[in-house]
Amino acid sequence: VNTRKHPLEIPRPSKKDWPKDDEEDFFLLDPDRKRDVLPQPFRMINKLVMQVFENAMETIERREMLREAQKLKVQPRRCFPTAEFQMTGRANCLAMSGKYVFVGLSVGLAAFNMWDCKDVCAWDAVETEICAIHASDLGKECHVLLAVDEMGLVWLFCFHKGSFLLVKVLNEMEDISKRSTCVEVGLSPGGGYAGVLLQGNTKAWLEIYQLPKDSWLMKMEKNPGAAAGLACSERRSSCTSVMATFLLQESPVSANQAEAKLDLPVLLLTVKPPEPIIGSSFKSPLDALKEVNDGSMPGLGYNHLIKDFQWELQEAIFRSTYQEYLEAEGVIKEEIPRHATFHFLLPSQILQVGPEVEVQPEVPAGIGVHWNGNHNFCLYLLNHPLKKKVGSDMKPNVVWPCAAPIACSAVSSCSRYLALAGEDATITIWDKHLGYPLSVTAILEERFIRSIHFL
Repeated sequence: VNTRKHPLEIPRPSKKDWPKDDEEDFFLLDPDRKRDVLPQPFRMINKLVMQVFENAMETIERREMLREAQKLKVQPRRCFPTAEFQMTGRANCLAMSGKYVFVGLSVGLAAFNMWDCKDVCAWDAVETEICAIHASDLGKECHVLLAVDEMGLVWLFCFHKGSFLLVKVLNEMEDISKRSTCVEVGLSPGGGYAGVLLQGNTKAWLEIYQLPKDSWLMKMEKNPGAAAGLACSERRSSCTSVMATFLLQESPVSANQAEAKLDLPVLLLTVKPPEPIIGSSFKSPLDALKEVNDGSMPGLGYNHLIKDFQWELQEAIFRSTYQEYLEAEGVIKEEIPRHATFHFLLPSQILQVGPEVEVQPEVPAGIGVHWNGNHNFCLYLLNHPLKKKVGSDMKPNVVWPCAAPIACSAVSSCSRYLALAGEDATITIWDKHLGYPLSVTAILEERFIRSIHFL
């Protein structure tokens, strides 16, 4: 038996145990230096591989950070359609009024019930393509529609209890050469008024119509079956066959019979674009003041004392001073504008009517119009007495001059606030009830405002 008298211990290393080659570099030896003994191509390959791995790790870390930041953001809600309206042809436009959705098709009009997603009726009497449509609820299951076809004709419809009633084509002319083209249409809140912007060969103008909606509602109540008898076309309800769904029934009743049943709209006023300002023919300031008393509206810039030779002298000085800039950009000749933007406005302190007219808070009292390239925002009353002919030049009741030409405009839903955006990229908010500006905001330079909206 072998017994140890002392505990087991690990012997300490001694210099005798060290290899003679590693004695000098024992504490300075780097494990990565083993690669240095490799040839140059292998070391280059190893360096490139390591760089690829490092770049890949950095890319992975960056993507993970972006993914985590994306999770913290509010994700938009994805909405999927709950129902589909199947229709024949191509849908160009749509409008909603009450529980109905009116769709302008490549051939006529179609109406759908919004609650059960079923087709109600269709109109294709003349097989025309509808490009724009506006609708407004008149109450008592009656709706008014303005539709513009591919030829620029404006069709006025009354929709009652599932039937289209053609009232009139507002710009229809027997002579095709004299026919005007519709550029824009609009309906007032409540459907009491309609505005149609028309263009001819050389001029443009705005027509405002008053719709006899009270008369329409009374006739619909007295004769409930009139709508069904005057329907231009009706769509068969079928869900199994697509062909059976879109077969349209021809109506033996013509549009002229429908016009005989419903009162026609009344043309209230015609607004023409402002004429270019030319030299004055007044000899003294008194003559200009007399012109204002004769009915001319101040603010339009016509009642001035600047002569023709003064305009020519000013233009010559301007051209000689800025000749290099004019040659680079070109000179734009002033022309009569051919496009306008109009808004129906509720009663306010600015649009005051006479004591003989009863003011209704929810019924428009006037319109605001501005033409492209013009500095003035003009307001016209709708309930003024018609002393002049319809074709005469209607003067505005109120004029708001602006420092720069008006590019676009918007009216709030309550019709109190008016926003005017100029071509100099400034936005002015007006309080229409009080008649003074609330704020003026300047946008960055070299920007052009194309549209403006109240949220």
